[in-house]
Amino acid sequence: MSDYVPSDFVTVAKVGEIPEGQGQAYAVNGRMVAVFNEGGKYSAIDDFCPHMGASLAGGYLEAGIVTCPWHAWRFCTHDGKWCDNPKIKIDAFEVRIEGDEVQVRVPVKEQGTGDKDQGTGDAT
Repeated sequence: MSDYVPSDFVTVAKVGEIPEGQGQAYAVNGRMVAVFNEGGKYSAIDDFCPHMGASLAGGYLEAGIVTCPWHAWRFCTHDGKWCDNPKIKIDAFEVRIEGDEVQVRVPVKEQGTGDKDQGTGDAT
């Protein structure tokens, strides 16, 4: 059973508010999401680097890759894959433009599920 339920798109910015080649962090459905503008195309991933929690929105963006500002971990802004080990990834979110609004769809975490194993099969 999934810990997340579908959600509607949420407006996070107006087109052009996020500077070209940069990202901005937004709170959406209880999560921090980094939204990037690269060549007028927008993408969104988890804002927090899984290494030590730095905001990825403030990282260096080039060719669809954001580099964490703290320790240079690199993630694809389109699918959330960690560039140094593509088997590991962070969440990526659907983005659309409606009129002049940048909208992101972020699943809502179901209440009462806690921080249980997300079904990765990893034993700790």
